[in-house]
Amino acid sequence: MNILFICGSAEPGKDGVGDYIRRLCGELLRRGHQAQILSLCDKHASCFFTENQFIEGSPVIVSRIPIGSSYNQQQAWTQEILNAAPVDWISLQFVPYSFHPKGLPFWLPGFLNKLKGTHQWHLMFHELWIGIEREAAFKKKCVGFLQKILIRKLKKSIAPQVVHTQSKIYQHYLSKIAIPSYYLPLFGNISVTASKTRDPESLVFVVFATIHDKAPFEDLVIDLKKEMQYLNQETIFIFVGRHGAMLSTWITILDKYAIQYEVLGSASEEKISQVLMNGDYGISSTPYKISDKSGVLAAMREHRLNIISVAKPWVDKEDVSVSFDDIIHYKKGNLRLITTPETETNRLSNVCDVFLKSIHS
Repeated sequence: MNILFICGSAEPGKDGVGDYIRRLCGELLRRGHQAQILSLCDKHASCFFTENQFIEGSPVIVSRIPIGSSYNQQQAWTQEILNAAPVDWISLQFVPYSFHPKGLPFWLPGFLNKLKGTHQWHLMFHELWIGIEREAAFKKKCVGFLQKILIRKLKKSIAPQVVHTQSKIYQHYLSKIAIPSYYLPLFGNISVTASKTRDPESLVFVVFATIHDKAPFEDLVIDLKKEMQYLNQETIFIFVGRHGAMLSTWITILDKYAIQYEVLGSASEEKISQVLMNGDYGISSTPYKISDKSGVLAAMREHRLNIISVAKPWVDKEDVSVSFDDIIHYKKGNLRLITTPETETNRLSNVCDVFLKSIHS
């Protein structure tokens, strides 16, 4: 089977969706399929070119069209790729802001409809429209309304045979606009290359990548101090990756309560894998109900971390009921450091199985 994945950008380590499909392509190649990537609006390419990007020992062919290229250039280059090696499936990895700076790529449905070939369409929704949450500002809801119209146009234009999303919340809201979808769990973008090497006498909490605002981190630390009175272990927080503006706030809180920490900053995938593998608990500041759309949380799962969701309140418009057995939903005054059940569903090999079964059926 020959599959072409289309995304916005494909610079390794700079685009979460690009990193995601690179790993999926690598797994497909190892299973004897053909798979390649086309980035239509690449923010890190200055000209159109094709390269091999290596992932877990597999060379993935990646063609990159620079952002700002004309519609006709994009069309010609994309059709050239399809003509060179006719594909069985085109998989569109949809994030509205990947294809337009304001999240409104109304050019995309017509562009995709004009592509000539015998391919079938697969559509993966990594993001929907903004403004799903109740507390969203009016402007955000207006943009979301337009994005919803765009998604309907996209579905009508390419008539996908298979639609996936990695979020239970998104699955519900897609059904509300007559787009039935299958649930495809998200695997992490950090390969598991490490093995546990540390002294188990300390309890290690890992904070990986972006820290989102309004998370009740100080409440967590207060509750953690109380909990640790009953455990004969040292506590340490390890920060790895790029965390954003909230890092200094979290460090100030740890200083205030005399809790040890290390800030490692940006690191190689191998180093990140080692940090995750040596941790006991992963701290996620993604709102609990949309935890399954977080690649960071998926990486924590793959590295067998117990995960604590410490996030601002987030309630969607219809308050859809969503729960995850392997994620601790932190609430002030109710911290329990329990071991969560392991899950295999979001491992790369399992996700690839589900993906292939969906497009074969």
